[in-house]
Amino acid sequence: MKISIKFAASKSYGYDIFIDELKEITLAGKAAVITNETVAPLHLKAFKKKIKAKELYEVVIKDGEKHKNMQTIEYILNKLFKFKLDRKSTLIALGGGVVGDMTGFAAAIYQRGIDFIQIPTTLLAQVDASVGGKTGVNTVFGKNLIGAFYQPKAVYCESEFLKTLPKREFNAGIAEIVKMAVMFNKEFYGWLEKSDLNNEANLKEAIAKSIKIKADIVAQDEKESGIRAVLNYGHTFAHAIEQKTHYHKFLHGEAVAIGIVMANELAVNLGLLQRDEAFKIEKILQKFSLPTRYKIINIDSFYEAFLLDKKSANSKITFILPHGIGNFTMRDDISEDIVKKILKIFKR
Repeated sequence: MKISIKFAASKSYGYDIFIDELKEITLAGKAAVITNETVAPLHLKAFKKKIKAKELYEVVIKDGEKHKNMQTIEYILNKLFKFKLDRKSTLIALGGGVVGDMTGFAAAIYQRGIDFIQIPTTLLAQVDASVGGKTGVNTVFGKNLIGAFYQPKAVYCESEFLKTLPKREFNAGIAEIVKMAVMFNKEFYGWLEKSDLNNEANLKEAIAKSIKIKADIVAQDEKESGIRAVLNYGHTFAHAIEQKTHYHKFLHGEAVAIGIVMANELAVNLGLLQRDEAFKIEKILQKFSLPTRYKIINIDSFYEAFLLDKKSANSKITFILPHGIGNFTMRDDISEDIVKKILKIFKR
C-alpha cells in the first residue's frame, strides 16, 4: 500500500509512505544507516542487503529517550564527517521515534541539508513519529525544544519489524493510534473499541488508518501553524511528565496515554467531553496495559513546564482537547486556576 503526502503549499513537493512494500532501495551516492544498540542486532544485517548505494556505512547509537540530545547528534555528525559523506549522500533512519527524530535532525544540519529516509521499526514510529518531518532532540528544559521541520524523501513501514517489538513498546504505540481516532474519526474510534490489535489483519488496518489521518493533516499544515497542532492531543501534559521524570520512567507513548487522560479530565471540567466518554477512552488505554495515572509532586512546577510547550505563545498555554469523540478544540483561554484544579486531581 502507498499513501502519498502532497503539501498544500506546493503541488510538486511531497513524498510517499509505503506499507509492507520494502524490497530494495537504490541510491546514487553514499549512504549511512543510523540505528541503535537494540535494533542493530535484530535487523541491521538483513536490512543492509536491501540497500544499493555507492558506499554504505552504519552508525549505532545508544538506545532510549535519555540519549536524544545534542551529544548524540554530535556523535552522529562526527561519524558522517569521517565517512566523508557529501551533499548527494543519504541518511537512513532504522529504528523508533528517537532514531528517526535524530537522524532527520542530523540530515537537516549536515552540510546544510542532505536527504534522509525513514524506516520505522516501532508501532509508535510507524503510525506517528516517522510521518511529517518533525526532527529534533530534548533538553533539560523540555521535549524536542531543539529541532527542525525537515521532511524525509520516503517512509517505509514494514509490519515484519513489529514481530520483534517488546510488548511494552507495542502498547506504547497504541496510545498514538487512540489519539488519532479520538481527535479525527469517531468511526475509527468505535472500530478500535471492538477490535483486537493483536490480530495481524486488524493491526495493519489500524496502522494504515492512522497513517492516512496523519498524512492528510500534515499535507494541510506542514509546519504546525494550525490544524497540525491537534496531533499533540495529550502531549502538552505528556511532555511535562517526561521532563519531570528526566525521560527515564515512561516510554513516550506511555506518557501520552497519561496525558490523554489528563486532557480529558480538563475537557470534562469545561463541558466539552462527557464523563462516560472520558471513561471509555481510558478503558481502551488500560486494555493495552498503558499507564493512565501519574502523581504530580509540585503543581506549580508542573504548570510552569507547560510554558515551554511549543504550541504556547505570549505566556498563553494552548491545550488540545476533545470536543466529544471524533472532534476537537484548541483553547488558549483556560485560566491557571482551572488547570491547576485539574492537576490537583493527579496529586492525590
